[in-house]
Order: sequence, then structure tokens, then C-alpha cells
Amino acid sequence: MGKPVVKKSNIEIAIGLNEDKHPETIHWKSDDNPNGQDFTECKAIMLSLFDKEYKDTLKIDLWTTEMQVVEMDRFVFQSLRALADTYFRATNNQQLSNDMQLFVDYFGKQTGIITEDEQPL
Repeated sequence: MGKPVVKKSNIEIAIGLNEDKHPETIHWKSDDNPNGQDFTECKAIMLSLFDKEYKDTLKIDLWTTEMQVVEMDRFVFQSLRALADTYFRATNNQQLSNDMQLFVDYFGKQTGIITEDEQPL
């Protein structure tokens, strides 16, 4: 059993859909956002939730119609890099985290985010 909850914080996401029900706008805000509590616009979100009872992952992946492929490449690259870091912090499995980072570097090079003369970001 974990420690008792001493504070709650809300995260709110507002999706503006077009007539085809595709996202045109995505805005988010959080009680604890250091940049303020107003809605902030973004072009994409990836939300994963691990269900406690069913031990399954629920996912919501949304991006606006104005999101460009080069932006999606960068978004996925940065998300994969963060996922490898999160995995290491949660498991302390250095070897597998390093293997994941090798794929992130490969992805970055294949999409042009990392050029041959650059070090990985």
C-alpha cells in the first residue's frame, strides 16, 4: 500500500473536432503547470493508461489536421527517447534501456532528426 494522498491535481484536455470528427485543435491545462493555468495549444497527444484491474494499457493518440509529417517524426522521436528514460527510471534495467535508446537513435537518423555528423540528442 502506498502513502496517503495529500493533494490532487487535475489535467484537462479539450479536443476541437471538425465535421469528420478529426481533431482540429488540442488544448490542455493543469493545476500544477508552471506556465500558468490557462489552456495551452498543442498539435498532438499520446496518452497511455495502465488499467489496475485488467492489467492492460489503454491508449489515446490524437494529432491535429495541421500536424506535419516532419513534426510527427520529431514528436515520436522525443516520445521514444522519453519512454526509454522512463523505463530505466522505473526498472533500473540499464541493458534494455540502452537497447531501446539504440532504436531511438536509429529512428532519429532514418527520419533526419539526427544527422550523421551529429551526436544523438
